[in-house]
Amino acid sequence: MRFFAQRRHFRDLSEQEIIALAISSEEDDARIYRSYAEMLRPDYPASAKVFDGMAAEEDEHRRRLIELHEQRFGQVIPLIRREHVAGFYARRPIWLVENLGIERIREEAELMERDAERFYLAAAGRTSDAATRKLLGDLAAAEAGHQATASELEQTHLGLDEKEAEKAISHRQFILTWVQPGLAGLMDGSVSTLAPIFATAFATHDPWTTFLVGLAASVGAGISMGFTEAASDDGELSGRGSPVKRGLASGVMTTVGGLGHALPYLIPEFWTATIIAFIVVFIELWAIAWIQNRYMETPFFRATFQVVLGGAMVLAAGILIGSG
Repeated sequence: MRFFAQRRHFRDLSEQEIIALAISSEEDDARIYRSYAEMLRPDYPASAKVFDGMAAEEDEHRRRLIELHEQRFGQVIPLIRREHVAGFYARRPIWLVENLGIERIREEAELMERDAERFYLAAAGRTSDAATRKLLGDLAAAEAGHQATASELEQTHLGLDEKEAEKAISHRQFILTWVQPGLAGLMDGSVSTLAPIFATAFATHDPWTTFLVGLAASVGAGISMGFTEAASDDGELSGRGSPVKRGLASGVMTTVGGLGHALPYLIPEFWTATIIAFIVVFIELWAIAWIQNRYMETPFFRATFQVVLGGAMVLAAGILIGSG
């Protein structure tokens, strides 16, 4: 509460402080754009140039604002930043955005410009001083101009070939970070839990016991696969992306794969639950084969043969063990 009490309202700022606030905001935005450029440069050099250009635009606006301040108030600029003003738009930390992909970074940049423009327009509407109103209106126009500049820079640096290359890199990163570990988890959860679930089912003919075994096997496998995936590769050398994301994808899909054919045993009638579980297993195995063909470019018949045959063998083993 003390922190919020120390923040000033925009209506209490002088014209000098408004200019100083605009200067510090332009400095922060330029720094953010340069950070985006450095993050993107290794894999997306064309988009990095776009953010370099946007940072240069922010530097130019900052220079003009400093010249304006020197003309009106002198060379000493008050220290005032976004966090000092109640209701002023905030910027997300770089670490919250850097792992979200190039499209999310572009969206964040557009949001930055819209936030600034909207704030300045709203602030201009709340002041009765003509000079302050003109200043805020000019700042709003400058932020709107940033959006147009961003579009021009994209047209300059992002031709069709560059966009296709970046699209291919983004797709590859999606496959490595989400699809590959998720598919591995789905295969492990769907296939490895078949034997314990159906062995329990045919040994006890008790749906509730079977469900509990399936739940335990699925959750346990999900936790194990998630931690194993996250700990096996930090992604720095392999380029497979965040270990947290990969571990999450692997762990969740492993659990889902096992729960698919465990949930039918919530039905109290044994054979009804078992028949539904068989149908779910069939759907799961075909879904895995389709994902392999769609995203991993595995020939469909080969994927079908590997997954369906392997799953059928594990299923048969579980039934035989449970029946014996």
